[in-house]
Amino acid sequence: MDEILTRVLNAAQLAGASYADVRVVETVRQAILVRNGAVQGVSWTEDAGFGVRVVADGAWGFASSHRLEVEEAERVTKLAVEIARASALAKREDVDLGEPVVQRGSYRTPVQTDPFQVPLETKLDLLLRADQEMRRVRGVTTTEAELVFIRQRKTFASTEGSWISQEIVESGCGIQATAVRDGEVQRRSYPNSVGRHQQTRGWEFVTEQDLVGNAPRIAEEAVALLSADPCPEDVTTLILGGSQVALQIHESCGHAIELDRVFGAEAGFAGTSFLTPDKLGNFRYGSEVVNITADATLPGGLGTFGWDDEGVPAQRVDIVREGLFVGYLTDRETARQLLRLLGPSPYVTGQSNGTARASGWNRIPMIRMTNVNLLPGTWKLADLIADTDRGVFMDTNRSWSIDDRRLNFQFGCEIAWEIRGGKLTRMLRNPIYTGITPDFWRSCDAVCDADHWVLWGTPNCGKGEPMQVGHTGHGASPARFRNVRVFGKQ
Repeated sequence: MDEILTRVLNAAQLAGASYADVRVVETVRQAILVRNGAVQGVSWTEDAGFGVRVVADGAWGFASSHRLEVEEAERVTKLAVEIARASALAKREDVDLGEPVVQRGSYRTPVQTDPFQVPLETKLDLLLRADQEMRRVRGVTTTEAELVFIRQRKTFASTEGSWISQEIVESGCGIQATAVRDGEVQRRSYPNSVGRHQQTRGWEFVTEQDLVGNAPRIAEEAVALLSADPCPEDVTTLILGGSQVALQIHESCGHAIELDRVFGAEAGFAGTSFLTPDKLGNFRYGSEVVNITADATLPGGLGTFGWDDEGVPAQRVDIVREGLFVGYLTDRETARQLLRLLGPSPYVTGQSNGTARASGWNRIPMIRMTNVNLLPGTWKLADLIADTDRGVFMDTNRSWSIDDRRLNFQFGCEIAWEIRGGKLTRMLRNPIYTGITPDFWRSCDAVCDADHWVLWGTPNCGKGEPMQVGHTGHGASPARFRNVRVFGKQ
């Protein structure tokens, strides 16, 4: 492997590249699914290859291959340089990466129990028992239980002198119960939306979720929702459960602060952002209780690593501080673009904050969310509900929709309860809430404390053409929002 990396860097320089980097990526994935008491599937996939990025004549070139061979390394590198020179014919300006980044070292996800060493029989037994507990509940139509484990080994080297190795391990699990009656379909998922929560941890993460212990409650709620009243239309106080707050962060903040998107890189596909550069440091994104960070150093997050895919160290960055918008997610190139546009300031350094990641060896790194988190507040959930005379509590995402500037949104949840006199009362089905991003976050007047805070995993974030599925984390606890429009699908 070392010889392949060395050959790539040498070949790039001999071909006239002013910069080059290479990533060798090896991925193993195990997935197990049980449905209605039967094993639906057990899969094991392995994937390996390398990707080469170069700058030649002031433009980018990229090429990749699944053949981990020295001769192939030289061929792919020459192809990347040829692509860069062809791209230079249409460039608007030269690539500017700023000061060289020189990093050496290794990183490995802290794991107590390697999930790949846990016997398949143990994993199947857990899923079958959880599935059985859900099927004991009368009225349940379909049950599912799932496990997913990923190990990715990456080696990165650049002509600037970086040489980095990393091993990232992920464990994911969840259950789902669906009830159907008279054309009405209701679903409950645990621990997260559509049944799967995921972190960069080992088998210990799965055992902590207690799938078997939570299975009866999830199934009972799915059946109860069939008879629940629809969520009434109103403008009222809304309390969101932690996993739904995480989804809200992902869609209305995380994507909006990707600086490549702000500069138009996603405009033809997923859109742009309302958080334009003129707002940096002076725009009121939320209320004073809203503090958001992007933190790639948090243990367990799907956005946690040692270095990004440009060799920039993992960092914690302020995004919203006491409601004020103060930071973007940047890579090396967009950080320099922002510096040229705005000049140096407390919010603009020209240095990447380490968010460039690729979904695999055959994709280029792009700005991806790390762990974008709403910091804990001071409230206990029971006290927050007791402090709310009238409103709705919604939990667990069911649907999402947001415009291409990340402003107007509408999100549906799996379940809700009416709040009357500081207490949860009747269950409500098909709850939906809608709003405009800054107005919504400005209406946030309370966030629950660290005891309620969970680093939720989102393993299905789409971005880019060709599509890359990224893994992101979002730390959140329940939060309260005032004067929100809510309604229910009949």
